[in-house]
Amino acid sequence: MGTNSFHMIIATLREDGSIKIIDREKQVIRLGSHKGVELSFISDEETELAIDVLSKFKRLADSYGAKFRAVATSAVREALNRREFIDKVQLTAGITVEVINGKDEASLIYLGAEKALTLADKNVLCIDIGGGSTELINVDKTEVIFAESIKIGAVRLSKHFFPDYKLDPDRITRCSSFIEGLLEESIGKYSKLNFDLVVGTSGTIEALASMILKKKKRKIPKSLNSESFSSSELKEISAVILSAETTEKRLKLPGMEEKRADIIPAGLLILTKIFELFNIKQMKISAFALREGIILEMIKKYGLS
Repeated sequence: MGTNSFHMIIATLREDGSIKIIDREKQVIRLGSHKGVELSFISDEETELAIDVLSKFKRLADSYGAKFRAVATSAVREALNRREFIDKVQLTAGITVEVINGKDEASLIYLGAEKALTLADKNVLCIDIGGGSTELINVDKTEVIFAESIKIGAVRLSKHFFPDYKLDPDRITRCSSFIEGLLEESIGKYSKLNFDLVVGTSGTIEALASMILKKKKRKIPKSLNSESFSSSELKEISAVILSAETTEKRLKLPGMEEKRADIIPAGLLILTKIFELFNIKQMKISAFALREGIILEMIKKYGLS
């Protein structure tokens, strides 16, 4: 249950220990984006939409006989009316919402990425840019060096700096400076670390990877797992996106995801500043992230099969 969208995957465990995704659903919600400062209040309309989506997810899960787990991230954990939201979902849909903290979210994202890519013997920085927050985790083989959740996300920053989703140089500069300040405050002390591999996961990063592939005249594969892009390619696509001042203009860009055209500038600025902070040259995509990490944790914890 993310800030920008709700996702559900239904998976089964193969004999070799891998997971097979047998169904998936996604619904863009923009939770907490309509009322209050930051993502501080979930409106009645958003609550009703969330209940409708979760109920639909639950019916589909039940049709497979699947064990069901609902996990909420940034927007729910920060909402001033979090308790009321959780209680209403429980009362109306009979679904218990589990709210996880940012560091646990980062760890679950890494768990998913570790399964999708070969990471066990490497020093890895894993980055996930969500709607409400950005998670970063550095794991050196099996040791967690740091795991941080920072309150910068594509929906959050769009609401603050680009409320009408229009771009201009002043707004872009102010947003970039804000991101830079928070990154420096939160993870600046780690900026000199070196990594064997930098991994990117989820919507913003996958959307940018797709646009970069399109720009290179490459066919966008069904799964972006193991695809990669360089810092120079990120700069090139950044110039293209940030020169399209309106959502309508961005929708015309090759490879642009329709439901992300409004908020992608903010997500792009976050990723650009992370690349600059850590002097990242290359990023590899993991098709697995938080939702797969949740499944893997359930398998490990409960011995599911």
